[in-house]
Amino acid sequence: MEIKKVGVVGCGLMGSGIAEVCAKSGYKTKVREVSEELLKKGQERVNKSLDKAVERGKATAEQKKQTLENLSFTTKLEDFKEVDLVIEAVIENMEEKKKIYKALDSVCPAHTIFVSNTSSLSIVEMGSVTKRISKMLGMHFFNPVPVMKLVELVKPITVDPEVFETAKKFAQSLGKTVIIAKDTPGFIVNLLLVPYLLDAVRAVESGLATKEDIDTGMTLGCGHPMGPIALLDFVGLDTTYYIAEAMYQEFKDTRYAAPPLLKTMVLAGFNGKKAGRGFYIYQ
Repeated sequence: MEIKKVGVVGCGLMGSGIAEVCAKSGYKTKVREVSEELLKKGQERVNKSLDKAVERGKATAEQKKQTLENLSFTTKLEDFKEVDLVIEAVIENMEEKKKIYKALDSVCPAHTIFVSNTSSLSIVEMGSVTKRISKMLGMHFFNPVPVMKLVELVKPITVDPEVFETAKKFAQSLGKTVIIAKDTPGFIVNLLLVPYLLDAVRAVESGLATKEDIDTGMTLGCGHPMGPIALLDFVGLDTTYYIAEAMYQEFKDTRYAAPPLLKTMVLAGFNGKKAGRGFYIYQ
């Protein structure tokens, strides 16, 4: 099967980036958000990202123009009637995702492949509300999507092998390096990353060291490009909290139990860089 038209559900930080790379790679891409206000913010995010790419010599003005011509925006899932592949990039909440897939299942053609950008949740459970569970898999992108080269392709036991190969070729056509994981919470990257981030929060919480010294220790001592506390702010404290909760519920392993400090900060709305405040304050 050849993928020509792509739908993206969600135009937030991840969705707008996914839509950008799809359109830049030549796919006619339609993006859906729940309101005109959020849709406009997503469009602005794409424009800023493309402007930066041109400024840095990563793209030409002509490439930017072509990318924007390949993009269209909507607030209606009904506009996905002709897409060959849908990438869902909504909040990391199983019930919300199930609602989306149930609606998409009644709108999209029978051949349409469903792909979730989830970073931790079960693909099989999402697909269970549809009549096309064999056409569903995970495709976990990393932020910022136009820059990060990795995609985790999540292979549930229910997916048709041909569908999986089609999705793999599609991900590679976006210029991404593909790694393959089983449909297990956290997949590869977050299975290893989340305990590290939570341990860093526990270190701050216990007064072991300042956030600045923890970050400096890991950047200069281990050669990481970013310390764990700064990385938490970048990823989003809320996102990390939801991932940790999902993994803890599945494994019942205390390594994935969110520290009280992380939960408190999420409840306070201190969700990191996107909120202007996390462990650090952003202007």
